[in-house]
Amino acid sequence: MHLFETIVRTVNDFIWGFGIPVGDEVIPGVVIALLGTGVFLTLRLRFIQLRRLGHGFGVTTGRYDDPNEPGDVPHFQALTTALSATVGIGNIAGVAIAIHWGGPGALFWMWVTASLGMAVKYSEVTLAQRYRQVETDQGTSHRALLGTVSGGPMYYIERGLGPRWKWMALFFAGMLGFTAFLTGNAVQANTVADTMWTTFGVSPWITGLFTSGVVALVVLGGIRRIGKVTSILAPAMAGIYVLGALYIIVTNLGQLIPSFGLILREAFNPTAGIAGTGVGAILTTMMWGVKRGLFSNEAGQGSAPIAHAAAKTDEPVSEGVVALLEPFIDTLVICTMTGLVIIMTGVWNDVHPTPLGITAGDSSWVTVDEHGHHRGAAAPERFVVELGRPVHTGPGLPRYAWHEVAVEEFFTDPQQTLPFTGLIVPAEGVAVAHDGARLATLYGNAVENGAPLTMNGFSRGLPGQWGKYIVVLSVLLFAVSTAISWSYYGDRCANYIWGARAIFPYKVAFVGMHFFGALVSLNVVWELGDIALGVVILPNLIALVFLSGQVRGMTVSYFARKPWVENAAVHRSLKKR
Repeated sequence: MHLFETIVRTVNDFIWGFGIPVGDEVIPGVVIALLGTGVFLTLRLRFIQLRRLGHGFGVTTGRYDDPNEPGDVPHFQALTTALSATVGIGNIAGVAIAIHWGGPGALFWMWVTASLGMAVKYSEVTLAQRYRQVETDQGTSHRALLGTVSGGPMYYIERGLGPRWKWMALFFAGMLGFTAFLTGNAVQANTVADTMWTTFGVSPWITGLFTSGVVALVVLGGIRRIGKVTSILAPAMAGIYVLGALYIIVTNLGQLIPSFGLILREAFNPTAGIAGTGVGAILTTMMWGVKRGLFSNEAGQGSAPIAHAAAKTDEPVSEGVVALLEPFIDTLVICTMTGLVIIMTGVWNDVHPTPLGITAGDSSWVTVDEHGHHRGAAAPERFVVELGRPVHTGPGLPRYAWHEVAVEEFFTDPQQTLPFTGLIVPAEGVAVAHDGARLATLYGNAVENGAPLTMNGFSRGLPGQWGKYIVVLSVLLFAVSTAISWSYYGDRCANYIWGARAIFPYKVAFVGMHFFGALVSLNVVWELGDIALGVVILPNLIALVFLSGQVRGMTVSYFARKPWVENAAVHRSLKKR
């Protein structure tokens, strides 16, 4: 497992570390491509995300829906399916991870990613609607199971750019299908399992078995069942979570302005990061904000257009404006609330009493340099501890870490009254005390990360046990709904590459990967997800830039013709019947 983790970390560092060097740092090429495309589309579409957001809300209400138009689901269900994939673990765990590594300033760069991402998502959804494939045979239950519409970047790459780009469409479909296994599935299962283990001590395999069973019941029913389930789950889960966060923000209103000030200061002059990586490193703070922002709102990734392609409409732009709502709701509203809860309650840089498994998934080894930066390191043969304190702690020397942050003291009891003296032997996965006792777990104060960090914020901000249970419930609902929606994204990719015969086997493999994801360590599964993210967005961004002229033309035509006026009349007449 250690070799596998090393390989994953190396590949991830290469993908996100390849770019333009600036001093001692590197601006990742993925970040440049994503933000650059967002700026380009924002300017070319004349700030569509500001001018037409209101119209997007209007279309989503359903008052312009015509059920006779081609597609599988109404505008609202297409949005909720996409939102169920978008509003997920990234809103709970992803924000916490960004703040953990990049400090509070990472939240600002999540806002930037979302604001530019609105133009990106509008473009990709509009193109997905224009170049989607609609089956004419819609009358059988078999077609209802498989879906009558297929769309997404693979279709507009091939049909918009031409047959010579088929190779890139196939590459994109293959990589997004792989991404669906990870970011939309294994990461979700992993976070639920981590939360249930941290909160209730439930074994990860039990949690994985339960959530994979729920996912299987829904995804094997096809897009129409997915649309019905997510139209209920998405608003319910977002409402519960947002209300809890709002209560904390309102009751700590005096911390609101200082918290925004801290976020803005740390975005451009980082001085704080739980793991030390944010100290003086603006590019590190930016990278973590962009990475977690992309993971959360998925703009540029090319996933959401697959769900939006199923909407009942013959006007591509009408679904494009609906897609503007996704990054707005996901990042500018929900992620901001999560970040404010973590910062305003002060838990973002707290340490907590923690059982420290010698070889647990959240344990690792790091070096700490003179500037306080924590970096991954190989485990030593022996690590000496005397009266609870590590003996060798100089720069460049390996230290035992929890969530990649060095632990300062070790105890043999949960109450932390008996300091540990002896050796930690990583190869054997034990701590050997001076009296010869062999211990698999020590105890000490450590930082939290991911969903447990967010849970600490909610627990501190809400009375009683409400905070803990709101986050646990939200993690469960967010993760399951995200996995459900991502299964549809993946099966559309399988359908594009191999045809309809591949859809059912893909769904079965997807459910199996969900169970596997619950058992893997948090760091590995997130890094695997980042690898997939870094690779899959590039073909989509290339297509968006090349096809941006078509998007602009469709936008100008749509708002000049105002077809929603006629649709509104049809909708009213149908309601009177």
